[in-house]
Amino acid sequence: MVDPAAPSPWNAANAVTAARIALVPLFAWALLVDGGESVTWRLVATGIFVLAAASDRIDGYLARSRGMVTDLGKLLDPIADKALIGTALVLLAWPLGELPWWVPVVVLVRELGITVMRMAVLRYAVMPASRGGKLKTVLQSVAITLFVLPRAHLPGFVEVVAWVVLVAAVLVTVVTGVEYAVQGWRLRREALRARRLAGTAPTSS
Repeated sequence: MVDPAAPSPWNAANAVTAARIALVPLFAWALLVDGGESVTWRLVATGIFVLAAASDRIDGYLARSRGMVTDLGKLLDPIADKALIGTALVLLAWPLGELPWWVPVVVLVRELGITVMRMAVLRYAVMPASRGGKLKTVLQSVAITLFVLPRAHLPGFVEVVAWVVLVAAVLVTVVTGVEYAVQGWRLRREALRARRLAGTAPTSS
């Protein structure tokens, strides 16, 4: 039965999330125009990516401040984030060759692994995003923004900053992935222990 008091999935927050997903193919197309050599289209791709990344804060704010949190939004939001970040990293590695192949592999394996783990422990508890996870997202977004820019036409320090931020993003991605894995294991262990104790507790007559 549908709760009449529950917010409608057709709301502004979910519309922003859907728009972010729709921007992903547009971003990919702009990035790949002229094999990624067009300064103009690299700037356009950068603008699209920044807009899409910023919309993540907007839909979250709308959902929380206006009571628009829905199951559909919880499903679409991580899909939109992973689609945007994953597409950018994969295209920068292949076919543009501007990132080593292991960068998207490490990030995507971590993201998919944590998503699967969250679904597996959902029966026990919901794993909220940590501060480290939020820092990971910010670092990834900044690093990708710097790499999408036409760096060959910018001062040399931009390239240096881009690599420094990227390395930091990968390190935080790995560390937070391990932290989430440990948290998920603990949640499952504690839930199973509580279930065993409940099953062996004496009943009152």
